[in-house]
Amino acid sequence: MALKVYADRMSQPSRAVLIFCKVNGIDFEEILVDISKNQQFSPEYKAINPMHQVPAIVDGRFKLFESHAILIYICCAFPGVASHWYPSDLIKRAKIHSVLDWHHLNLRRGSAGIVANILMANIDGHRSYPQVVNQAEGILLKSLSKLENFWLKDGRFLVGGSQPSIADISLVCEIMELELLSEKDHDRILSPFKKVVQWIEDTKIATSPHFDEVHGILFKAQKRFRERMKTQSNLKAKL
Repeated sequence: MALKVYADRMSQPSRAVLIFCKVNGIDFEEILVDISKNQQFSPEYKAINPMHQVPAIVDGRFKLFESHAILIYICCAFPGVASHWYPSDLIKRAKIHSVLDWHHLNLRRGSAGIVANILMANIDGHRSYPQVVNQAEGILLKSLSKLENFWLKDGRFLVGGSQPSIADISLVCEIMELELLSEKDHDRILSPFKKVVQWIEDTKIATSPHFDEVHGILFKAQKRFRERMKTQSNLKAKL
């Protein structure tokens, strides 16, 4: 049976797994778990992932969740995966693991924190908490600086790679969440980090055309959110 990937393309980790499978020609079935409808809390999905998060996979009788673990598993379980994604060399693997472990408590905290809080305040009319936004932005900027000056200091891709690894695809999909911010905020945050911007572009090219295809839903949401924010801004200016 084909690998089953339970995902929502609005989820950064889901996009990373889907792009990875497509790039490597993995035979899989994509099954939507719509988090906007709380489908991750259904009894059926709980049987696959009791943590109620996406993505998750089912490979025969084997069930697995957490995107980093999924990417590593697919690299090891499917012989057609190119070696640069998860090299057999233990030192190179250890370096990839170090980036993935760093990701969750740094880049993800900053990116998810600022996007969630700004969108809720500007789109859904929730109360804005500037202290929370400022804290998340501080974490994000510090993380981008680490990417610029440490993780990308030795090559085009993370930890000195000449080709992308699973760490690159995971972290770039995280940063793509910033597309949901206003154009002004997006450029203000990212433009100072020239290496990061080029690395994002290089990873897009390396995973073309699947990168843009999987991110299509994000680009549609970006257009919708930015139009709403522009409308709200114009209304406030008239008051």
